[in-house]
Formats: sequence, structure tokens, C-alpha cells
Amino acid sequence: MKKNVGNKDKTIKTVLAAIVAAFYFTGTLEGTFALILLIVAIIFAVISLINFCPLYKLIGINSYRVKE
Repeated sequence: MKKNVGNKDKTIKTVLAAIVAAFYFTGTLEGTFALILLIVAIIFAVISLINFCPLYKLIGINSYRVKE
């Protein structure tokens, strides 16, 4: 897996995942919509950890920049 998620993208996904998780676990979000958002947040967290997004690969996006 070649990295395709850059630092800015990774930060945004991590922050969004943390916000959704906080809302879910404090009871602010409830029901089916909350579960869907939690699943998306988990996916964002995994993408941030491994620096690879399969959807980006599929549509040809690469926000990862290599320092030279």
C-alpha cells in the first residue's frame, strides 16, 4: 500500500473522528444515524493511522507529499 493521505487530510479526518466519537459516547448522538456516523468515524481513524485511503486510490487522488 502506497501512502496517499497527506498530513492536512489526516488531521481533518482525525479531528472529525474524535468529534463524532465524543458526541456518540456522551449520548448527544443517538439512534441509527449515530451508528452510521460512528462507523464512518472509525473508518476515518483507520485511514489516518495507515495513511492510505482505498477510495482515493480508486479515483486517483493523492494528498501525500514526499519531502525531498
